[in-house]
Amino acid sequence: MRESSQGVTVVALLADPDAPTEIARHLAGVLPARLAGKSGQGRRFDVEVVSAPFTAGTEDLTTLTRRIMDRRRAEHWDIVVALTDLPLHSHGHKLLVELSHEHGWALLSLPSLGGLRFRRRALRAVEETVLSLASQQATGAGETPHHQSLGLFVSRLAPIHPGPIGEEETADLRYVVSGPGGYLRVLGGMVRANQPWRLVPGLSKALAAALATGAVATVNSTLWSLSEALSTPRLVIAMVGSVALMIGWLIVDAHLWHRSADTSPEERKRTGLYNASTIVTVGIGVLVCYAGLVVINLVWALFILNDRVYASTTRTPLHAAEYWTLSWFVASIATVGGALGSGFESDEAIRAAAYSKREQDRRRMLEDDDD
Repeated sequence: MRESSQGVTVVALLADPDAPTEIARHLAGVLPARLAGKSGQGRRFDVEVVSAPFTAGTEDLTTLTRRIMDRRRAEHWDIVVALTDLPLHSHGHKLLVELSHEHGWALLSLPSLGGLRFRRRALRAVEETVLSLASQQATGAGETPHHQSLGLFVSRLAPIHPGPIGEEETADLRYVVSGPGGYLRVLGGMVRANQPWRLVPGLSKALAAALATGAVATVNSTLWSLSEALSTPRLVIAMVGSVALMIGWLIVDAHLWHRSADTSPEERKRTGLYNASTIVTVGIGVLVCYAGLVVINLVWALFILNDRVYASTTRTPLHAAEYWTLSWFVASIATVGGALGSGFESDEAIRAAAYSKREQDRRRMLEDDDD
């Protein structure tokens, strides 16, 4: 590892395209001052962002390590921290970060940071990682890398513990997440990387069908009577059923369910994690659509319904509770109509709306391998 003659340590954030690059650019704006303040000794840091698909075509840690080291040597960086939004695994554990103090590199799997307070956790993780690597440069042979830790970074991101390292591996420090808490953390990070809110504008044809269904259903007098007769538990059942139907239809119709030919226990766990993230991602997107339909149907009902006509049909005055019940019931019907309309969406359009760019590339690679 080298330090420039001007006393500036060059730190590169090598980030996969899309979300990791956005995070890296955010970090690059605040890291230099924080690193300089905590490292002491008058050291300055120059942080640059390089967006490159270094995980393209592989999730193998050995391959990724080699790519990171080759890029560092070619660019003459002092320290390189690679960021990816793919969930990586090591020796059966979900990887959070691994470092090589000797070679000045680190690899951070962003999903293991979880879905909440993500930017703060990412800043803390990269900061502690760079300081750990820089301290080895300053102390030289002072401390054995195997006994270094990332201090507060680890204590704040429990459940995290040191992971096993093979004798032939380049890394000398590795942290992994485990247990139910670790599983939920990685799942939340994967869902956040997929950005489920993008599913709403990505399903234009399904939304058009749902809106048309809702508009017609709102003025149907038979549905007025039905909404008055249904109890709250039945309305909840109708909501859950319509949302579940929409989720299932999108996953099946767009072939979002991941299947692996590898039957090993580790691969089964990995496949289950990917499928769980798909269900949660699509589920959040559909729930957002459902909430939007309720609001739109309520506004439409307030505009179009006549209280006299409604009362003459249902024998019930049209008050706020009736508006709400009808809009809620119509949203369930409209969601079923949206599920049918989603059949007109292309598989690629739905995948683009449901997954991050890295996840799309990974699934496309798996399909090519199966072919």
